[in-house]
Amino acid sequence: MSAQTLETRALKYELEVPIDAPADAVWSALTEETNAWWLPDFHMVGADSVVTLDCRAGGALVESLPDGGSLLWYTVHMVNPGKSLHLVGHLGSDFGGPATTLLALTLEDQGGRTLLKVTDALVGHVNEENADCLAEGWRQLFTEGLAAHAAGAAAGKADG
Repeated sequence: MSAQTLETRALKYELEVPIDAPADAVWSALTEETNAWWLPDFHMVGADSVVTLDCRAGGALVESLPDGGSLLWYTVHMVNPGKSLHLVGHLGSDFGGPATTLLALTLEDQGGRTLLKVTDALVGHVNEENADCLAEGWRQLFTEGLAAHAAGAAAGKADG
């Protein structure tokens, strides 16, 4: 048996993602079409997993496999429908933790476009390397994933 003392810190970072889609379409994509924009590199339990969001306080963002394997990404802390989603999650040692993450996703309607504000606060074993990795991960997931999906869906509706 061995024990290791880990330094604990708090870190907060913010990201703004402009999306070429109305706020209601972005909200729908965020909360109802999660698996459609969740990028392949973010499937942690298997390539054939499905990511779902039960968008209510006490609900969860979960990645599930057909054989019953699963990962709880976040628990839903608060929902302000169409406007904001607040989530609480945990990072295990395999993902740079132990740490708790408080993720807030806020939508700002900009007249046919939407500004997604992502705020993540981490408390626990956080170092610059895993903080930079997490920040880049959120940038990639919310720009290449959610923003691209929502904008593509909005463009498809406008064309149809």
